Amino acid sequence: MTSPRSSLNSEQEAADLNRLIASARDAVAQVIFGQDQVIEESLITLLAGGHALLIGVPGLAKTRLVQTLGTVLGLAEKRVQFTPDLMPADILGSEVMEEAADGRRSFRFIQGPVFSQLLMADEINRASPRTQAALLQAMQEGRVSIAGHYHDLPAPFHVLATQNPLEQEGTYPLPEAQLDRFLMQIDVGYPDWEAEKRMLVSTTGNAEAQPQPVMGPAQLLAAQALIRTLPVGEAVVDAILTLVRAGRHETSPLPEVQRHVAWGPGPRAAQALMLATRARALLDGRLSPSVDDVVALAPPVLRHRMALSYSARADGVSVDHIIARLIGTVA
Repeated sequence: MTSPRSSLNSEQEAADLNRLIASARDAVAQVIFGQDQVIEESLITLLAGGHALLIGVPGLAKTRLVQTLGTVLGLAEKRVQFTPDLMPADILGSEVMEEAADGRRSFRFIQGPVFSQLLMADEINRASPRTQAALLQAMQEGRVSIAGHYHDLPAPFHVLATQNPLEQEGTYPLPEAQLDRFLMQIDVGYPDWEAEKRMLVSTTGNAEAQPQPVMGPAQLLAAQALIRTLPVGEAVVDAILTLVRAGRHETSPLPEVQRHVAWGPGPRAAQALMLATRARALLDGRLSPSVDDVVALAPPVLRHRMALSYSARADGVSVDHIIARLIGTVA
């Protein structure tokens, strides 16, 4: 049982971290215009200790967002442009032969860009499956294996990958099992009129707003640790399980799911939703998530973890439509 003193300390720690996180969100919003939901979902992903897949057409500031998050959160950030000729060693690193002054030879490991705290994998679907698998293994295990030796990645370690939904010729779509490694799929849309107007004025003058550091890696790790201790009510746990299990045609009470879903979200989806709801609660200054958090985060957590059948495509049914029906089972 938690003592009153430890509970008080936990609440004070949560309040302090919440102020920092709120300041970080405001700092990102000063540079990225009209993408409040994208900023929120990206921060939730990082607070939950996960990775995110950003999908949007060119020119929507996806690269700028990742760079800004790296600066604001104080993370060592690197960017890799994925191309068909990119090899796993270009990301992970490789061993090179060195000869000492006395003639003795030895191998030295040279780290690749994956050894960063925030890695942007730009247009990840343009690299070969072999290269994609190398990165996704590092994402899952937090380490890389080179010549039979393991090398731990920095902590924290996060990947924000991007995909362009246009120009799909010559690309290698991520397999469903690898998509499941991403905590969220964040769809980046166009900003509204007012936001785009502010962006035009702010980014075409002599002085453009630059992101300022607000947090550091230690504070992000502290927030991630705190999030895992936030209590979750039984109603929220039941809502998560109801939502996820209703998305599988084997256990769903919805005829639409049984007819249109080829395969639904697995247990990792429920785990992701649990962590994400806790992170959203802390981001909003609350010490426990609610069912509203589950409803708000269901689309980005589930949309890349479901596949529709041919009949769904023929009937014009989308994944977002199915998720909306799933939300109706708990809302």
